[in-house]
Amino acid sequence: MGRVDHLVAVVGPTGVGKSDLAIELACRLGGEVISTDAYQLYRDMDIGTAKTPVAERRGVPHHLVDVLDLAQAASVAQFQTAARRAVADCQARGVVPIVVGGSSLYVRAVLDDLDFPGTDPDVRARWTRRLDQVGSAVLHRELAGRDPAAAAQILPSNGRRIVRALEVLELTGQPFRAHMPAYESVIGPVSLVGLTADRDVLDARLAARVDAMWEAGLVEEVQALAARGLADSPTASRALGYAEVLDLIAGRIDEQEARDRTVRGTQRFARRQERLFGKDPRVTWLPHDAPDLVDRAVAAASSPPHPA
Repeated sequence: MGRVDHLVAVVGPTGVGKSDLAIELACRLGGEVISTDAYQLYRDMDIGTAKTPVAERRGVPHHLVDVLDLAQAASVAQFQTAARRAVADCQARGVVPIVVGGSSLYVRAVLDDLDFPGTDPDVRARWTRRLDQVGSAVLHRELAGRDPAAAAQILPSNGRRIVRALEVLELTGQPFRAHMPAYESVIGPVSLVGLTADRDVLDARLAARVDAMWEAGLVEEVQALAARGLADSPTASRALGYAEVLDLIAGRIDEQEARDRTVRGTQRFARRQERLFGKDPRVTWLPHDAPDLVDRAVAAASSPPHPA
């Protein structure tokens, strides 16, 4: 097994153990973790984003975790710049960058030739007003009529991304998905290790995970963040679990409905993650519960990587 001198990415749906495996790989390979979770960027959003507590990180540095305040907006373009800077820093120090996360878009923003089209405040404001008038579900149907491929990639509840897709479509005259590149790294050779779980097993794990978050104090965490303006945050307020608890706090739904919606939303998100990561031919897939998982993951990470 040769020395690893290239980037390693750990991918797959939420709830399969990516964070733990990334830490194991970092310990075995001499690496540091670079998170591609859009909401772990935010300070104090801990329980609902399933951040690994510092005490459980085994001394492994984690990049792009706890770097934003609630009031700050997060964009993939800004994340791409920061993540590639972290990768370059690791490589300059002879450290293996281990990218980990469940967002295919964010992972690909680090690895591949993702070019983010410009923006126009007036066009975006007009689509945002339309979103406020008709709601995300109606606007999603509007997007589906104009750009079915983009609509298939965006949840009907994600008004911010729906607006962005319609903005890009108007500004460029091209479908939003036209900006998705081939699965070819532009930052050097890479190895991708993916974790899988049977659908029924994963659904049960995710339901148990939401229950555990509730028991760990998710409602109290959101209440504390709400007092600091979470509901007004352009990005953080949309996180799974947080949005549902904000509705609970506002009296729009009861606690059981908030839990049920969080479970269903998380399960839908996991299916979407499976579908998107499943398209990437570079991924070596491993069962999440394999007794020799770490050894197999180290072997996959150490094998000849996919070239840049």
